[in-house]
Amino acid sequence: MKKFFTLVMALLLMSFFVACGGGEEKSTTPAEKAGRTAKKAAGYQATAVTDGGSISGKVSLAGAVPEKKKLEITKDVNVCGKTGHYDESVVVSADNGIANVVVKIVAIGKGKAMDALGESFTLDQNGCVFQPHINLVPAGGDLTILNSDGILHNIHTYSEKNGSVNVAQPGFKKKMKQNFAKAEIIRVACDVHNWMGGYIVVADHPYYSVTDASGGFELTDVPAGTYTVEFWQETFGKQTQEVTVTAGAAATANAEFAAGS
Repeated sequence: MKKFFTLVMALLLMSFFVACGGGEEKSTTPAEKAGRTAKKAAGYQATAVTDGGSISGKVSLAGAVPEKKKLEITKDVNVCGKTGHYDESVVVSADNGIANVVVKIVAIGKGKAMDALGESFTLDQNGCVFQPHINLVPAGGDLTILNSDGILHNIHTYSEKNGSVNVAQPGFKKKMKQNFAKAEIIRVACDVHNWMGGYIVVADHPYYSVTDASGGFELTDVPAGTYTVEFWQETFGKQTQEVTVTAGAAATANAEFAAGS
């Protein structure tokens, strides 16, 4: 009888737990997600920017444009070898513009809202290449990682401020999500295909940009003031310069990296 009573009580407690939602994952509304992202970007204050200015320019390579280095495809050739693969650590246009340079304002305290970076963030493994090579994601925001190849990949991140991710993503697992709380530049690799590489840039404010194929960039809605602008390139490192933005005006910041530096 005592055992029967204990079993009944256990079933009642379990029913109460499930009815209260204890075993279910809570859905996240856009407002809740925005609040979480803002909390993770602590120290930055979103305010209305009236008569803001802009910072734009070009990042160039001083010296001869390097030849493209073709990469050897050693695994899953039927999927990965459909197109040629080239080293993306230095991508330079015909007029010496450097692509994939991360440009940001250093330590800006307030300005436009974090959602200026976008509403969704996706890193795709397509053709055994990380696309895009440089992926901007706000601190606290979800990064959706896709496997468009239908073969086994393995996401492996290398970071200092955020926990390392080392997760297999089989071909049947088309989508998964990761979250990074602290601002930093994180290298990402695939342990299955050793030529795959890229970077996840976790941003603590919205004044980040990545240079396009011609080396160009633009930061918009910048409050008037004097700022330090940082340029980071995965091979050449980083450099900074001071830029003054006048209300409603466009400021220019051009940077140059030396070949072989």
